[in-house]
Amino acid sequence: MMEQIVVLGFAGSLRRGSYNKGLLRAAAELMPKNAKLEIFDLEGIPLYNQDFESDMPARVKEFKEKIRRADAILIATPEYNYSFPGVLKNAIDWASRPPGGNAFEGKPVAVMSASIGMLGGARAQYHLRQVLVSLNMHPINKPEVIVPLAGEKFDDKGRLIDAKTRDKIRELLESLIEWTIRIKGLEGRP
Repeated sequence: MMEQIVVLGFAGSLRRGSYNKGLLRAAAELMPKNAKLEIFDLEGIPLYNQDFESDMPARVKEFKEKIRRADAILIATPEYNYSFPGVLKNAIDWASRPPGGNAFEGKPVAVMSASIGMLGGARAQYHLRQVLVSLNMHPINKPEVIVPLAGEKFDDKGRLIDAKTRDKIRELLESLIEWTIRIKGLEGRP
C-alpha cells in the first residue's frame, strides 16, 4: 500500500480559541482516507528579520521542513482590517526566504476562513491568494470555504457543529487531494 498524501495545515491566528484553528481540527476529522492532515501552530515564529536568513531560528527551520515534506498545504485565515493577519504574512515571509529557498515552491494549496463578520474572511482570502500565486503555489479555486458569523457555528469547546460548513470543508479537502495527485503525479497513491 502506498503512503498517504500529507497535507500541512496552519491557521493565521495565535488565539487559543481561534475559529480558524477550529476549522483545521474539523478538517483533520474530515480528511479523505488517502490523506492525513498535520497541523502546525505558528506560535513561536519570531518577526521576520533578513539578518537571520543565513541562520534561521529553530522554529522557522521546523516550519520550513514541514512545508517541504508535505504534499500540499491547507491554510485557515481570519480577516483583520480587510486582509489576512500579520502573523500569517510573517510566517509566509520566513518560509519563502531567502531567494531560492522558497519552501512553498510548486505546492498545491487550499484556503478557508472563518470570521465573526458577515463576509466570513472573504477579503482576507483574496489577498492571501495573491501572495500564494506570487510564491508559485497552485491554489484550489473551488469550492470556497468562507464561514461568516463563526461564533454561531462552533460549540463552546471550539468544535465545528455546522453541518453545511463541514460538508464544504469535506468538498474542499477532496478537491485538494485530487489537485495534489494531478499536480504531483501521484496517481499511484490510493
